[in-house]
Amino acid sequence: MFEAGGTPRPAVTLQLGSYAGFVGAHWWNLQDAAWSRDSEAAGREICPDVLYRAGRTLGRPETYAPRLILMDLKGSLNSLKEEGCLYGDMKRDTSVAWPGSLSTHQEDPPAKNLFLQDLSKLEVLVSRPEVGKRRPAWPSPRLLPAVPPPPQPQCTAPHSGQPGSPVAEPRPDPPLWAVQRRQPLVLQAVCFLLQGGISSDGDFSPRALPLSKDVSQLPKQLHVSQKGHQLEGSVQVWSDYLRVHLHPRSIFMIHQYNYDGESSQLEAFGQGESLLHNSTYLEELEDRLHFYVEECDYLQGFQILCDLNNGFSGVGAKVTELLHDEYSGRGILTWGLTPVIHNVGVSWKDFYRLMNTVLGIVHLSTHSSLFCPLSLNGSLGLKPEAPVTLPYVHYDVVAAGAAVPFPMAYGQSLPDALCSYQLAVPWTPLSSCGEQKDSCCFAQSVVLRGIGKENLISNLPPGSQPKSALHACETGEEVLGSYLRARCPGTFSTSYLLQGPCKVLPPYPQFFSALLNKHGFLLDKLPRCSTAVESIPVLTALQSSPALYSALNSLYKELHRVDVQRWASFFSAGVELYDFQEALHELRTLSQCYKTSLEFDESEEEADSD
Repeated sequence: MFEAGGTPRPAVTLQLGSYAGFVGAHWWNLQDAAWSRDSEAAGREICPDVLYRAGRTLGRPETYAPRLILMDLKGSLNSLKEEGCLYGDMKRDTSVAWPGSLSTHQEDPPAKNLFLQDLSKLEVLVSRPEVGKRRPAWPSPRLLPAVPPPPQPQCTAPHSGQPGSPVAEPRPDPPLWAVQRRQPLVLQAVCFLLQGGISSDGDFSPRALPLSKDVSQLPKQLHVSQKGHQLEGSVQVWSDYLRVHLHPRSIFMIHQYNYDGESSQLEAFGQGESLLHNSTYLEELEDRLHFYVEECDYLQGFQILCDLNNGFSGVGAKVTELLHDEYSGRGILTWGLTPVIHNVGVSWKDFYRLMNTVLGIVHLSTHSSLFCPLSLNGSLGLKPEAPVTLPYVHYDVVAAGAAVPFPMAYGQSLPDALCSYQLAVPWTPLSSCGEQKDSCCFAQSVVLRGIGKENLISNLPPGSQPKSALHACETGEEVLGSYLRARCPGTFSTSYLLQGPCKVLPPYPQFFSALLNKHGFLLDKLPRCSTAVESIPVLTALQSSPALYSALNSLYKELHRVDVQRWASFFSAGVELYDFQEALHELRTLSQCYKTSLEFDESEEEADSD
């Protein structure tokens, strides 16, 4: 995704919306776990400097925080301060000029859950040696160290169940992923965000100082961070399980609308667009962008996670337009997110959601280099299909995310694992495109991580006859490439192998099958002792697929056959009816870009009626 070789080139991430906050919190936790627990492997394969920035607090300790701008609504932070905690309370002013009597009324801050309390205790022990008796010898660029993996549970019966600038050497190469095109490029994602890292081909040399891998250096009191935390039933907002510290310029609150409740909701696309027509919000966003961009040597581009189902689709449309105009030539990678929708009948909210989704897809894809919808829903229509089924994962679809370990048995070789998927691909689509009839696609990029070197090839004895073409390959790269060429003949494919697995440290939910060992590999039978999963192998893919034709065209048909003027309140928020009809036509045109000769041709009467 990002260019490899030499000095890493930074990117800025923007999260727009509450659901983007939930997805982003898991993603940043995975990023943090990917490099902090194994500095050597992370240094070779994943470069945190692409997405993180170095700085210093007012007390001069060094920090390392995401290069992130996060927009959300009033009431969405819970115990997290808007200015973060790295630099203290920058808004607090205790000076009082009034000479008379003074009474102070102070509201108690929201209570932290047990996980956040444990992290706070851990931070105190690291930052104050007198509390922990002795300070660990961690040359960490962050204030908050990595949380060690949870201990193995007891045996149970088997069940089924103003900062400084980052150091960077200039490198005047053009960005790799800035795409020139005539039509917006929309991709289908399979198993995204489970990747947990920005990968390279192994040539990155990250500047970040590694964390000590010697867990014995930790004070004994740090056992509080090793407990398993069951947060699924207690999480109210995304910050309830965010492990990383944020910079004071990261959180950008929209106080005009409420996160929860029935009033003052950001429900319509036009409301989101009008926010950035307001000079106050626009200037604040530009100021934050300039802060991050101006400290970057040879900015690579922007990554955007944006809610599609609500008014943040309008915010995303204006943000991508701004980035496209102000930072021409820089890549813009946009993920359009939609939470699971339970089909309990069609209401005006469903039509709002559908219209927001259509406008969001059209505008975001127009101004992005790459755009990819992401959702566990089987489809995005008025009556969404059932959520996708993920093998070896037991999850409540109300939860924000899910993980899919690459289905490979413990001790099995990669050729053997892939040979068992000759009739179907081993991944699950996550772009609400429905079930794919085949694995045909126009182009794809596939990443497989977490398979040890000893299992990448078959290691046949000399003179043995290979069981398949995959077993004759001499490297893991050849194995994966040969499999993709056999499954998708004529498709332009790129593939990458990373040694490091995807770490699923606390508070990542433990919703994995009991048939997985602690490294995420399949067992042949249920173990006598349950084991917490600490890491998983993951295969991910981005595809330009014909499945997008049916997905986009079905959205067009659902709104084309109804009289959208019935929802006048949606258009009173700022979207003109003519503009919406134009966007609907652009959606149909976009869907035609992914149509193949095998697809059913629409009648000329329907085409003329547009």
